Amino acid sequence: MERTEPGSPSAEPVGSGIRRGPREWAADTGLFLAAVLYGLAWAVALAEDPDVTETALLREQAVCAAACAAVWVRRRWPVGLALALIPLSAYAALADGAQLVALFTVAVHRSARTAALCGAAAVAGQIGYFAVFTGIAPPDRQADPGELEWIVAFTAVTVVAVLGWGAVIRHRRRLVLSLHERAVRAESEAQLRAEQAQLHAREQIAREMHDVLGHRLSLLSVHAGALEYRPDAPAAEVARAAAVIRESSHRALQDLREAVGVLRAPVGELPQPKLADVRGLVAESAAAGMGVELDDGVSGRPPETAGRTAYRVVQEGLTNARRHAPDARVRVVLRGACGEGLSAEVANTAPGTGGGYGGGPDERDEPDGGGGRGLLGLAERVALAGGRITHGPDGAGGFRLRVWLPWSGADEEPTGASTGPGGAEPR
Repeated sequence: MERTEPGSPSAEPVGSGIRRGPREWAADTGLFLAAVLYGLAWAVALAEDPDVTETALLREQAVCAAACAAVWVRRRWPVGLALALIPLSAYAALADGAQLVALFTVAVHRSARTAALCGAAAVAGQIGYFAVFTGIAPPDRQADPGELEWIVAFTAVTVVAVLGWGAVIRHRRRLVLSLHERAVRAESEAQLRAEQAQLHAREQIAREMHDVLGHRLSLLSVHAGALEYRPDAPAAEVARAAAVIRESSHRALQDLREAVGVLRAPVGELPQPKLADVRGLVAESAAAGMGVELDDGVSGRPPETAGRTAYRVVQEGLTNARRHAPDARVRVVLRGACGEGLSAEVANTAPGTGGGYGGGPDERDEPDGGGGRGLLGLAERVALAGGRITHGPDGAGGFRLRVWLPWSGADEEPTGASTGPGGAEPR
């Protein structure tokens, strides 16, 4: 049983039935008719030759009919058919057409080495037949040596031409198959890139929603807790806490509406804060009753990436301080200049219990700590911006969070930038 060469464009399972479509039926019919017409042309030529008897012509016609009928199994056994037709083609010139069809099939469906061996065998069979015929034929019936050489040369040239034609078709099919596979691979890679882009967009949106809403919701938690633990508080304090809760809820809903709205827009259209919005962030926390002060010593306008990252650091630091050390004093320090870098530090003093917020750098007290949230999310942001981050207890019961971000003169924040979610105007 023959086996199809691995990687062949027309590879078929060994022993399986050949299923011909309209294209295959048309090709097989065309090649069969070509072999028949070749045999008919030779039959007409031999019928006019006085040296060919009627009996010999009938024998050659019978051999030609058998060879042409065998063309229909060329797809299942191309090599076997080509080798089986060698003696028939050598005996009867009318079967040369079927022999050439078999060799063409081998060149299309098998390797170049196999096709070359089959072609050499066909030419060698022709030479061997003439050698045997010359040795056993009577002297008066021996052919002219020059005529035999011409027939062998014509056979060799015809075989080479057919094998070359088949090789061209084979390589064209392999090229088309390769292009198809590359197109399928490119489509799969494009789909994978799209899925990765969607995943990145989801992560970025989740990070933005956490950063934007975490600050607002922490204000709600602090003041709602105050109302719960002090039900007998004066009416003025209750009213002030209720006003803060109402205002924070309103702003949280606005921020949530903005974040959800950009799900239908490119990720780059997410509301992006700037370093100038830190003033509004600190003022908002102070208005909510938090003891916080800002020391701003930044000279110039930092790059957008550095300013946005610094804003997120301060926002996360204030949120964690309010959550874990609500009665502590918080100090926000901003320093930086072009060429020196931008640094942001959020430090809180020890609360009444003597502990700092966060419980340590591993965020064991932060149930939502993870990629894009808490200190781990800040570490990702700072790393993407090319900066450094340090955080931990300060030795006096407090906690300190500090980052440094690169600031070069080539990418400073342009003037006239719009305000961010903090609501403060740029300096």
